[in-house]
Formats: sequence, C-alpha cells, structure tokens
Amino acid sequence: MSPGLGAAVAGRARRDPSGAGRSADGPLVAAGGRAGGPLMSATVPHPTALRPGKALSIFDPVFIGIDEFGQPVYLPMIYRNILIGGEPGAGKSGLLNGVVAHAVCSMDCKLVLFDGKQVELGQWRDCADVFVGPKLEQALSVLRRLQVMMDRRYTYLLACKRRKITPRDAFLPYVVAIDEIAYFSATIGKKTDREEFASLLRDLVARGRAVGIIVVAATQRPSSDIIPTSLRDLFAWRYAGRCTNDSSSDIVLGHGWAQKGWSANTISPTNPGAGLLIAENGSPRMVKVAYLDDNTCARIARHAADLRADDRDTPVRHLAFAA
Repeated sequence: MSPGLGAAVAGRARRDPSGAGRSADGPLVAAGGRAGGPLMSATVPHPTALRPGKALSIFDPVFIGIDEFGQPVYLPMIYRNILIGGEPGAGKSGLLNGVVAHAVCSMDCKLVLFDGKQVELGQWRDCADVFVGPKLEQALSVLRRLQVMMDRRYTYLLACKRRKITPRDAFLPYVVAIDEIAYFSATIGKKTDREEFASLLRDLVARGRAVGIIVVAATQRPSSDIIPTSLRDLFAWRYAGRCTNDSSSDIVLGHGWAQKGWSANTISPTNPGAGLLIAENGSPRMVKVAYLDDNTCARIARHAADLRADDRDTPVRHLAFAA
C-alpha cells in the first residue's frame, strides 16, 4: 500500500449514530465531518498513517498523488466535481480509482458507479450502492432518479432557508463516478437517448454541488463533441493526462492554456500518471497521480464492503432497478 493511500485509510470515521435530523431522501443517517481548508494542499503524512483505520470521510480532502516537488497532493471533493481526460495509459484510471477508493471507505457518502466496460470500476461493485454497466437505459434511469433526488434536496434547503448542505445534515453526499463519458453520450443507443444522458449529466454537474452530489467523470476521448465547453467549465477540478495534441489538452483544461505553455501534449509517454491539474479560477499544476494495482484495489474493496454491509437498506439501492 502506498504511503498516500495509507494516509487516507488512516482517517477516522465521522458518523452520528443518533441519526438526528430529517432527510428529504428518506431515513438516511446524519453524518459529520470536516470541510473547508485550502483548495489544494501538500502535507507530509503522519509517520503512523500506514496503519489502516476504520473509515474515512468524504468531507476530508482526497489524496491523489504527489506534485513535482514530491509533496503529497490532496483535493477537497465536497461541493466540487472533477473532469479527468487523457489518452489511454495517461493516468486517467489511476486518478479515477483513487477518488473512488476514498469514497468507498467513507461511511458518510453513497456511491453510484457508471462503467461501460464493467472492469475499470468493477472491483468496487460490491461496495457501490448502484453499479451501471453497458446499458444506456439503466444509466438514464439512474440519472433521472438522481435528478429527482437533487430537486427534493433543494426543496428541503429552501424550506430551511439555506443554500447548501453541511457535514452535520441528515443528507448523505453522493459520489457519482463515470468511466468513459463517450460510451454513454456518443457511442451506444439512440441519438435522443445519448443527448438525454449528456443533458442529465450536465444538470447534475451544474446544480448538484450544493446538495452534495460529487461527479467524477473520465474520458479518453477529450474532444469538443464529447466535452463541450458548456460542460467542461462546470467542473471545479480538471485533470489532463497526456494528450495527443494541444487542442485535446485545452478541451480539458480550458481554452488558451496551451498558448500559455501549459499543454498535456508535452508530457512524455514514458511518464505515465503525470498530468496537469487545474482548479476553477486557478492555474495548471503538474502532478503525478497515485496508482492502485488490482490487488490493492481488491484489498480496499473487501475492507470497504465490510464497512458498508450495514448500509445496504437505504433507498439508493433501488435507483437502478425501479421502473
């Protein structure tokens, strides 16, 4: 297990067993945690951090790798989304699985996975509340229900005269991870269904942050038809692994960065996992994302499945199967 992963797994659980508060989603347990802090921080892990703890919190920053100075890089994901792009072998899977690994070990969030190949996120299937495979109809059904849930949460917040959820609310955040946007939005099914998928996804990214819906979306086809500007600019975090040209890099990071000297096209093919990370209103930063091999993913998944075994009786389990 890598030092960064050990630092992550060593986090403490933040759960309120009293279940105080009401939820617009149903009988979900209240969750506590820690929010705030810098948008991007680099700290040295505690020397005892390799010892696994019980659980993490989605309100804690997520370890993703190291910067060019060798310092750990953590991203706060609550109230934010991340777009991950790059050609095959560029580190896209490493970052995607790193965020999902943190989420599955966080007892104060629910996990919804979309994976057209079924094997990229397949090891987390037993930990997920919903797993969507290569079926566009199922993907649309899940997104529609997430949209309804999002609207209900906003109705609840309006009644409470508030603008967003907090760690001590009865709302549990949802991590929605999608491997290969293009599969659902440009490859399978009817054109009208693909367009609906893109529209629903854009709505979740645009409005979901304040009610705790965290979208983690990845693609190995960073083109304007897959990631239009209107969608890209909604992501607070954007990561560009190695790209084939400056245009593809700009599609992920934002227009004009290649002309300023920031292009993922310059990353060497012999440096897998290296990429440019940018925050909204920020500048790109070179990072090297952590890599979890299959055995490590399996170990974390078994641990997380045990932690989540008692949380399988919540309404989200029916998202993918309801008519």
